[in-house]
Amino acid sequence: MRKTMLLLALLAIQQSAFAEMPKTVDGRFVDENGMTLYTFDKDTTPGKSACSGGCATAWPAAMADSYDKPSGDWTVIPSADGKKQWAYKGKPVYRFAKDTKAGDMNGDGFKDMWHTAKP
Repeated sequence: MRKTMLLLALLAIQQSAFAEMPKTVDGRFVDENGMTLYTFDKDTTPGKSACSGGCATAWPAAMADSYDKPSGDWTVIPSADGKKQWAYKGKPVYRFAKDTKAGDMNGDGFKDMWHTAKP
C-alpha cells in the first residue's frame, strides 16, 4: 500500500511539472501562466527560430516539456539552444522579458517585428 501511495504521489508531482500547450485568451495565445506569446517577423523558415543570443534573452522561447505532445496546428520544434519550443503553424512563439504579469502585452509591435501571437 505504501509503495502504491508513493508511486501515485510521484506521478502527481511529475504531472504538475509539465508545461502546458499554449491556449487562447481574449483572442491571443498565452502560456500556462497566462503570459502573452509573440511571433517574430524574422522567423521565415517554418520550424526554425531566428532568435538567439541577446534576442533570446529579451524574447525567451515558449518552451515545451519533453513530455508535451503537439496537437492540431501546434508543434514542438528545436529552439535556438537545442531545447524544445512551441510553434503555431510552424512559427515559433516567444515570451517577452518585460512582460511581468499575466495579461501584459508590452512586446506587441516592438520594432515592428514582434507581434502578439493569435489564432
